Amino acid sequence: QVKLEDSGGGLVQAGGSLRLSCTASGRSISNYAMGWFRQAPGKEREFVASIRWKDGTYYAEVVKGRFTISRDNAENMVYLQMNSLKPEDTAVYYCATNALVTLPTDPPRVRYWGKGTLVTVSS
Repeated sequence: QVKLEDSGGGLVQAGGSLRLSCTASGRSISNYAMGWFRQAPGKEREFVASIRWKDGTYYAEVVKGRFTISRDNAENMVYLQMNSLKPEDTAVYYCATNALVTLPTDPPRVRYWGKGTLVTVSS
């Protein structure tokens, strides 16, 4: 069992930055792929970014070049640095993992989720 706690959301103006954090407990995540998803109001949950245990990173096209995912295995944490934020980035952001070396980009196939942290970008 892996428990994920995501935090760091808030209200920011367009063009601003936020850093989300995900704290994992229950077991070490050092060998697992970890990721971030988001769900905007009235929309389905979607993949944002993921990072494999050897730091291979993957991004949705809409955030590539603006968001950076990273991890600190010693602290059992994952981060999402979000720069140049746009109003369309407004969503609840969720930390996620399958406790495996890979993580699908399709939300129904993801096993473990954080409770989510709200990011609101004003224009």
